[in-house]
Amino acid sequence: MNVLSKILKYKIVAIIRGSKASDVLSIAKALKKGGIKILEITMNSPSALSVIEELTCEFGDEVIVGAGTVLDPESARSALLAGAKFILSPTVDIETIKMTKRYGAISIPGAFTPTEILKAFESGADIIKVFPISCVGPAYIKDIKGPLKQIPLLATGGINLDNISAYINSGSSGVGLGSSLVNSKFEVNEEYLNELTEKAIKFVNKVNECV
Repeated sequence: MNVLSKILKYKIVAIIRGSKASDVLSIAKALKKGGIKILEITMNSPSALSVIEELTCEFGDEVIVGAGTVLDPESARSALLAGAKFILSPTVDIETIKMTKRYGAISIPGAFTPTEILKAFESGADIIKVFPISCVGPAYIKDIKGPLKQIPLLATGGINLDNISAYINSGSSGVGLGSSLVNSKFEVNEEYLNELTEKAIKFVNKVNECV
């Protein structure tokens, strides 16, 4: 199964933003234990490139590791060389999409309007991150999928255990989970990691109930 197929199958992208580099491997292992198989390391996190390299070496094909908050093609290239299998951006940058596809990786730019979403897809993106989705809610995904049903959408922003099912049932191909899953403000200790695994299990179960 290729990377795109895995993202579309497992549906949850866990966003790790701002965590200490020394904590990320433990966080990733806790998430994996809970059934999370896709991790996004944001480029504005400490030592993001070395973290991506460490996780890629640690997990191999068992966990898909990508880079997030990628704003330009140079950053995309650095992340891809470090081992990232997908590139996630908050906006549509055509050159970043081109760079990602040049390296054979999965491109997931962020867009909001139907025009932006279609432009990103026609420019080579594999999945479009609809961000920030919290402003409009699950109904917006359903409305977008009406005329643009061929485009896979990744809903991101404000998604939690209470609304994740609504987003999947509205037609979202997946979701990006930030602080509702991994909150970098908490101390990473055994208790936190156990709670993280339990929370991951709950999210995975919610998604599995929808498919």
